[in-house]
Amino acid sequence: MTPALQPVILCGGAGTRLWPLSRESYPKQFLSLRGSRTMLQDTVLRMQGLGGAAPPPLPPIVVCNTEHRFIVASQLDLAGVRNAQILLEPVGKNTAPALTIAALQALAGSGDPVLLAMPADHVISDLPAFHQAAQHAYTEACAGAIVTFGIVPDRAETGYGYMKCHVGHGERAEVLHIEQFVEKPDLAAAQAYLSAGNFLWNSGLFAVKASQWLAAMSACRPDILDACVLAMQYARRDLDFIRPDAAAFESCPADSIDYAVMERSSTLDAVRIPVRAVPLDAGWTDVGAWEALWSLLPRDSDGNATVGDALLEGCQNTLLMSTSRLVAGVGLNGVVVVETPDAILVADKRCAQNVKHIVASLKKQSHPQASQHRKVHRPWGWYDALDRGDRFQVKRIVVNPGARLSVQMHYHRAEHWVVVKGVAEITNGDETYLLAQNESTFIPVGRRHCLANPGIAPLEIIEVQSGDYLGEDDIVRFDDIYGRPSGEV
Repeated sequence: MTPALQPVILCGGAGTRLWPLSRESYPKQFLSLRGSRTMLQDTVLRMQGLGGAAPPPLPPIVVCNTEHRFIVASQLDLAGVRNAQILLEPVGKNTAPALTIAALQALAGSGDPVLLAMPADHVISDLPAFHQAAQHAYTEACAGAIVTFGIVPDRAETGYGYMKCHVGHGERAEVLHIEQFVEKPDLAAAQAYLSAGNFLWNSGLFAVKASQWLAAMSACRPDILDACVLAMQYARRDLDFIRPDAAAFESCPADSIDYAVMERSSTLDAVRIPVRAVPLDAGWTDVGAWEALWSLLPRDSDGNATVGDALLEGCQNTLLMSTSRLVAGVGLNGVVVVETPDAILVADKRCAQNVKHIVASLKKQSHPQASQHRKVHRPWGWYDALDRGDRFQVKRIVVNPGARLSVQMHYHRAEHWVVVKGVAEITNGDETYLLAQNESTFIPVGRRHCLANPGIAPLEIIEVQSGDYLGEDDIVRFDDIYGRPSGEV
């Protein structure tokens, strides 16, 4: 029987090198960096139209952080993706445990599918070329191999790991033996690899049968496998999500697919699990830093790229990105400027990889901008913290059609709501009533209340909070259709 094809989307990255646009609470895979779709949506839809030897793909398994579950569910729904299985990691443990719990979940269904593991933050421009490579990888995985997609290099790149490959005797040029994995090289070594012609970039894309992956983990990292088996044995359903047991998963060692398995060739040879590479020349990039995004965007004759409300004068090879106001550049060369409502980045494009050090410094100083945007997404919609001062805070709140906030109360703050657009259903103590545009209501400290949108258009309100403490953790929930306890946002 032909194995099914099971896409596995690894969606746990933090994307710190694309700060301030990408932050822990809303990282790059959830952003629309080019075009209208997010990177997650592009990844999930990438398998559409796959033909040839591989069967039509099953609905995806998505592995993501617990805090991102509602963002993932919403973006899949907007992309028209139904019946996805969303696995929630209570903590990030890198890609090897993520793929292992996905393999266990896949085997809990029927059959032993080929897993096609794809990070959610990659860009692939040439879908027909990707589909052709995926077909080769599927065929090789059906025969028992662990297959990695090796990117055909077009430059001497020092930011990627490499694989030294050769064509095995009597085998096709579409499938290569891997002689050696090579860490990120210096420029001289990268130039030598490019000239040699038998080195590929290590992409982080894999194809392997679910049972074969578990066999590889048993041979290479039984400690990770044991923790993942226990986590999935006691997994529970929560709405549309699957929650591995938190204690078991938190005890799991963290490791990448490459370090845990792919680079342990002698161990894999001993259990007769071959490792192969399929060359991929499909306009691939992992959008790891601002320079990579600049290279993907349309550019003018001077090499400049702009996003949003941006103007340039006398600039070259520069990226200007605006999200909320006009950004103007004069006489810049090789510079990145990224504007968000609460932070602005100005960087030499050649040093864009070092943005992660800024994020580390912000975390050390407990800056909220390290991980949170001013605009915060919730399962019911989003809010934007417009202003804050001593004993007050002003928010713009947008509630999706048919959605509602939890029934809650606050010990330290009162709230005044003004409806700007739509119709609001208000629960205020023992009363429930409707408010239309330009109408308002007041929620005293300590009173149970709820806000809902009974309409078919988004509801928008302005909320003015007042009190001696305005933190998001001052929420006592009595009822929540999204299953969130009091301490969880």
